[in-house]
Amino acid sequence: MSSTTAPMRRLRCAVYTRKSSEEGLDMEFNSLDAQRESCEAYVASQRAEGWVCMRERYDDGGFSGGTLDRPGLKALLEDVEAGLVDVIVVYKIDRLSRSLMDFAKLVEAFDRNNVTFVSVTQAFNTTTSMGRLTLNILLSFAQFEREVTGERIRDKFAASRAKGMWMGGFVPMGYDVVDRKLVINEAEAATVRHIFQRFVELGSATLLTRELVASGTLNKRGKPIDKGFLYKLFRNRLYIGEAVHKGTSYPGEHQAIITPELWDQVHAILQESPRQRAANTRTQTPALLKGLIFTDRGIAMTPTVTKKGSRHYRYYTSMDAIRNRACEGRDSFVRLNAGMVESAVVQHIRSLLRTPEIAARAMEAARRTAPDIDEHDVVTALAGFDGLWESLFPAEQARIARLLIERVTVSADGLAVDLRIEGLGSVIREMVIPKQEMAA
Repeated sequence: MSSTTAPMRRLRCAVYTRKSSEEGLDMEFNSLDAQRESCEAYVASQRAEGWVCMRERYDDGGFSGGTLDRPGLKALLEDVEAGLVDVIVVYKIDRLSRSLMDFAKLVEAFDRNNVTFVSVTQAFNTTTSMGRLTLNILLSFAQFEREVTGERIRDKFAASRAKGMWMGGFVPMGYDVVDRKLVINEAEAATVRHIFQRFVELGSATLLTRELVASGTLNKRGKPIDKGFLYKLFRNRLYIGEAVHKGTSYPGEHQAIITPELWDQVHAILQESPRQRAANTRTQTPALLKGLIFTDRGIAMTPTVTKKGSRHYRYYTSMDAIRNRACEGRDSFVRLNAGMVESAVVQHIRSLLRTPEIAARAMEAARRTAPDIDEHDVVTALAGFDGLWESLFPAEQARIARLLIERVTVSADGLAVDLRIEGLGSVIREMVIPKQEMAA
C-alpha cells in the first residue's frame, strides 16, 4: 500500500518597512533596505514551513507611525483585502504602527482576511491571551514613546522660536534660506516694501490687487497676487524682524524688511472695517463718465456721492438739479445710479467694437499713425478688449474711457454713446504695438 503526502501550502509573505524621517534615504543602503534584508532572511529561514517572500515592495520612507495615511501601508491593505497576502513581516511592531487604536484597526483587518503578522525582533504568538497581552504592552510603550518624542520636539521648537530662529516651512516672499537661516532677497524685498507702501497710499486691497495684476507682479511661487496673499503678507510679523510662536512674538535672528512705522500705518488701515474701507475706495474711485455724460437737453451730469450710515452711494446728477433749476415735467430723471450707468455704457462699447463697421473705422484710424499695423492684430485686439478692460484698475479705465467716448447722452428712451474713432485708434495701437515689439 502506498501513501501520498499532501502538498505543503505556500504562504505569501509581504515585507513592510517604514522610517519616520527622510534622512539617509538617499544612501545606497538605507534603513529601509536594512529592515527588508532582515525580514527576507527570516522568511527564508521559514521556507520549510512554506513561506515565500512576495516581490512587491511596501515601503514608507519619511512617514510617521502615528497615522495610517501612508502610501505603502495603503497598498499593503489593498492587497490584504484582495486576498493576495497570507503573512505580514515587519522588523519591529512599531514599524507597522505606533498608535494602539490604529493597530487595533489593522489587527481587525488582518483577522477578517485570515492574515497573520510577524515581528522579526519581537517573538510572540498572538493566538494566545499571553501573546495578545504582550502585544498590547509593546504597543502601549510604542505609543508612549511617540507622544514623548512629540512633546520633546514641540518643546524644542518653542525654545528655538523664542530665540528667534527660523524653524522651516514655506519661505516667505522677500527671503531666501541660507544655512537654515532667513536671508533677505533684495529683489523680492523691494516688491514687499512697494506693496506695503502702496497699500498705505491706496487704502484698499482691491485696488492694490488690480494694480499688481496689471503690472504683472507675481508672488514667490510665480502666481498672480490676490487679496488673500496681501492680507497674509500684511499680518506676517516676520517682516518687522520678529519670530512668532502660538501668538507670542520674539526678536528674530533675521533682518526686517519693513520699518515699524510702515507696519503701524498698514495696520491702522486694517483696523477699519472692510465695509468702511470699501466705501472709502468707492468715493476715491475716478468717475468713469465725468465730463462725458449729458442729458438730451445738453445739461451736464456730474458725479455726486451720498452717505447713509456707513455706506456711500455714487450718482450722476443733472447740474439743473444741483442748482435747483430742474424743469419739472420736461426731464423724467435728475439723478442716475453711477454703477448702473457705467456698466451700461461699457457693455454698449463692447457691443459696438464687435461690429464690422467699427472694426474697419478702427483699422483706418490706427493706420494713420502706424501704417504697418497688421489687420489680424487689430481684429485680435478688438476681440480681447473685454479681458483688457477687466484687468485695468479704475484710474486706467477712466483714461481709456476718455479716449473712446465722445459723449454719452441720457434720455427717457435710454443711453446713446458716441465713440471717438481717433481715440479708438490710439487704444488699438497701445494694445498691438507692444506685442509686436515683444515678438520682434
